Amino acid sequence: MARKEFKYRGYTLEELQEMPLDNVIQLFPSRQRRSLKKGFLPRQKKVLEKIRKLKKEPNKGGRPQIIRTHCRDMIVLPEMVGMTFGIYNGKEFVEVQIQPEMIGCYFGEFAVTRQRVQHGDPGMGATRSSMFVPLK
Repeated sequence: MARKEFKYRGYTLEELQEMPLDNVIQLFPSRQRRSLKKGFLPRQKKVLEKIRKLKKEPNKGGRPQIIRTHCRDMIVLPEMVGMTFGIYNGKEFVEVQIQPEMIGCYFGEFAVTRQRVQHGDPGMGATRSSMFVPLK
C-alpha cells in the first residue's frame, strides 16, 4: 500500500516550499499568523539565517548538520522540513528531526521542559522520615 501524500490545508510540501512566506503565513492558525505578522524577533532571524546558510552549502561531514537553538517560540516553516534542530529544554539540547506534519507548530512543543516524576520506594537512604520504615 502506498504511503499517503502529505498535505497541509490542501497544499503539498513542494507547493508550500515554493510559495512566498506571506502566503504560507495565511494558511497558519490564528496564533501563529498573528505572531508572524508582527515579524521575526532577532533570535528568530538568527535561526532563519543559519537555516538558509546551511541549505546553500553542501554537507561536508556526511552526517546531518544540527542547528542548536534556545529559540523555543520559533514556528516550524516549510523550508525547515528535513533538517535537524537541537532545541534547548532548560537542561540540554533535544535533537528534533523536522517532519512535514510539524509545520505550523512551535519548537517548544517538541522539547518538553518537564520530566515525569518517578519516586523510588521508601527504604534505606530515601529520606530522613523513611529511615524508620521497616524493610520487609
